Amino acid sequence: MNLTNYHSHCSFCDGRAPLEDFVKEAIWQGFTSYGISSHAPLPFSTHWTMDWDQVSSYLKECNRIKNEYADQIEFYIGMEIDYLNEESNPSVLKFQELPLDYRIGSVHLLYNHQNEVVDIDCSAPKFAEIVDTHFNGDLNEVIETYYNRLIRMIDLGGFDILGHADKIHYNASCYRPGLLDEPWYDSLMHDYFSLIAQKGYMVEINTKAFHQLGTFYPNEKHFTLLKNLEIPVLVNSDAHFTERINSGRPEALLALKRAGFTQVMELHQHKWQSCLIE
Repeated sequence: MNLTNYHSHCSFCDGRAPLEDFVKEAIWQGFTSYGISSHAPLPFSTHWTMDWDQVSSYLKECNRIKNEYADQIEFYIGMEIDYLNEESNPSVLKFQELPLDYRIGSVHLLYNHQNEVVDIDCSAPKFAEIVDTHFNGDLNEVIETYYNRLIRMIDLGGFDILGHADKIHYNASCYRPGLLDEPWYDSLMHDYFSLIAQKGYMVEINTKAFHQLGTFYPNEKHFTLLKNLEIPVLVNSDAHFTERINSGRPEALLALKRAGFTQVMELHQHKWQSCLIE
């Protein structure tokens, strides 16, 4: 049943259990391959990212797990790397030199009008407060800034998987209901995904919020567009808890089939492969 997952977080960043616990759970559930993708270091410390002095320990533990469980599961070493600015993003040399099997490129942070870093990966009420306090209530500016940063990350490259491609859509839609049906937003998303298709990146169907918020990232509204643009997709749970490594996967696979997809990407024998949706 396409039991793979390459976006998950353990106690090296903001995950809620040690790495080994996630791998044991994946084996118990019958996963064929599994990857960890702890949040990469930023130029400053946060509660949700690794610091640079943790990276060597992270890689050492990942390689221990890979060797110890090699006869039970294919385990892969990844990292979720944020686009922050030109000096800190997936394309920079210090991230490219890391011995990783794959990289996820994501955006969680914006700069406000005072050039301060603002984390928009938060609850809907907190997001509304940020829009009003840091951006003078201009939701369109926040949305355009978010996608401009993603577009810049896409142009720079250095990653394999685009993480939660439109994560802002839920909070933004709570702030202004009906947003996803506004023509300018629809046009923005068409141009955005067209660029992704042109560059050849894989897009994850991120299922983390499905059971809590009833949505995927990207929104299911865009699945047909992804199919028409021939963008390769994979299903990831973005799990922070061991019991959620498979959360939302069956629903996401069904939604992809409804949109016309017959295949998803999986990592086997160290190669990305297009596999039939069972």
